[in-house]
Amino acid sequence: MSLIAGFVLLAAAFATALLSGVFGMAGGLVLMGVLALILPVQAAFVTHGVLQLAANGWRALIQRGHIRWAVIGWYGLGSLVAATVVLLLAFSPSRPLLFLCLGLTPLLTWLPGDRMRLDAERPAHAVLAGISVTGLNLTAGVAGPLLDIFFVRTGMTRHAVVATKAATQVLAHLAKTVVYGVGILQMGGQGMPPVWLLALALPLSFAGTAVGARLLDRMSDAGFRRWTRWIVTGIGVAYLVQAARLMLAA
Repeated sequence: MSLIAGFVLLAAAFATALLSGVFGMAGGLVLMGVLALILPVQAAFVTHGVLQLAANGWRALIQRGHIRWAVIGWYGLGSLVAATVVLLLAFSPSRPLLFLCLGLTPLLTWLPGDRMRLDAERPAHAVLAGISVTGLNLTAGVAGPLLDIFFVRTGMTRHAVVATKAATQVLAHLAKTVVYGVGILQMGGQGMPPVWLLALALPLSFAGTAVGARLLDRMSDAGFRRWTRWIVTGIGVAYLVQAARLMLAA
């Protein structure tokens, strides 16, 4: 990995953890795109999984008093099912397909979630969230907009939403790290950033998460939901443009 690529990875680790600390999902979307530009696809999935596992785990720890643990238990069951299926299928998307999925995923924020009657606090819906969100995470690398649909109808505050989503994403990113990590190990770690670079990126993720938590305290619940939708939509448009460029160049 070049020096410039290493610097980009470190900067992205901090900035995207900060973004996720405020909005709960936009950071992972940005980070996956950055990693897909500088790393092979499988290595991007594993690196994203490791960094987001740390960032989400730290965010969940900071906001642990707001986590709805019943949701986590049922979600984890669904997540295990999805991870097992994808692992057995040995699926790995191409770079153009990855950017296409990244670009389409934010469009899920515009679905009328308040009319779909999905509520993460209901056990069956939490299991469905685990299956669908983890499945999309293993396909596109991120699934925050889909996860958000399951939280629109809940009575949770913005702190409970961010904390519980962070805990569910710990499970999703753990599944991604394991599923794609198997392939990386079989290739002898080819394409992965050096361990020392990941070691530097992790504390930057923690720092970004801590700063994001402070900014979250200053935001209203209404502002939180409004800005999240527009930010991820803008990111999605940029990814669709990149997907089109890659497909035309192929």
